[in-house]
Amino acid sequence: MNLNTTNWKEFVLGRLFVIKKGKRLTSAEQEDGGNNYIGAIDSNNGIANHIAQAPIHKGNTISLSYNGSVGEAFYQKDPYWATDDVNVLYSKYEGFNEQIGLFIATVLRQEKYKFSYGRKWTLDNMNITIIKLPAQRNDDGTIYLDTSKKYSDDGYVPDWEWMDKYIKSIHHVPLTTKNSNNTISELNTNEWKYFLLKNICSITMGNKMDYSAMSFDDPHINFVGRSADNNGVAGKVDLVTDDKGDIVKPYKAGCITVALGGSLGSAYLQVKDFYTSQNVSVLEFAEDVSNSAKLFITTCIMNESRYKYFPFGRELNTHIRTDFGFALPIQRNAVGDPIIDESHKYSSQGYVPDWMWMESYIKELPYGDKV
Repeated sequence: MNLNTTNWKEFVLGRLFVIKKGKRLTSAEQEDGGNNYIGAIDSNNGIANHIAQAPIHKGNTISLSYNGSVGEAFYQKDPYWATDDVNVLYSKYEGFNEQIGLFIATVLRQEKYKFSYGRKWTLDNMNITIIKLPAQRNDDGTIYLDTSKKYSDDGYVPDWEWMDKYIKSIHHVPLTTKNSNNTISELNTNEWKYFLLKNICSITMGNKMDYSAMSFDDPHINFVGRSADNNGVAGKVDLVTDDKGDIVKPYKAGCITVALGGSLGSAYLQVKDFYTSQNVSVLEFAEDVSNSAKLFITTCIMNESRYKYFPFGRELNTHIRTDFGFALPIQRNAVGDPIIDESHKYSSQGYVPDWMWMESYIKELPYGDKV
């Protein structure tokens, strides 16, 4: 089934769902148990804990965070407790099911870049949010119009059956690997040396574009935001032109993006040309640095960012181009002594990152043979 969004119609979220708020339950109040506790997080289907407290929301609904990781939407199969940073969407369509929920949750996640810490996706904003969905059509292909106008003032009706069939039609091939944990080299970090990020790559502050202001007539350029989902890619957009009508060149595939807000420190190797939102830095490396070595670097960046930097405190965007750094394996000679680069290109001590070792390590990991 082809996903052609050209003929989709606009629907107001509050016409499709009854939207209810979650309820605060502090960490101290949570008791260990078997019921899902949904938080404003961007992973694990939103499940932040398992608690003994009874669920306050039914299953077969969509959880949608409006604070924290704003705009993270997940279909919830089972009853659950949702925190007060999460709103819950109860479908007005009686035949609503998991497949339709997964489809709409994916659509909703594309809206999250319109909202942020300063512009929260509040209950009021959520009720009037407009999304596009496939609409029911007559046998002759013309649009079906519902005279009761239950779901739209124009009489459009979401094509629930098509959404259900589309999700069921998606086939996946299990990812396999010939590698095993037994083949991985020892990771002895005691011999690694410290490098400043600015000395091993060039760092720019991205395009600083607004995803909601993009056009989508011929979308084929990735747009990278500050999310931890989908390699940071919010969606595809048209090529952008400046005030003179000249094309704004996208960043080239092979760069690393780093989120300086939102999912702070999320670092991803971009495999296609892209634009970026605000608060996303772009790292460009020399041509001889392989993609596998860059994946190694992304892990180092995320580990360094996770515990040392945070919003409204020690912010990453004020450090990434100055004193942000981490330890890396270094090139050594046959007897194990460090190779010293007299030009001091990468460090004041002359150490040189061992790009080949990093590449080999990634390729040894389970599924590293798929990179």
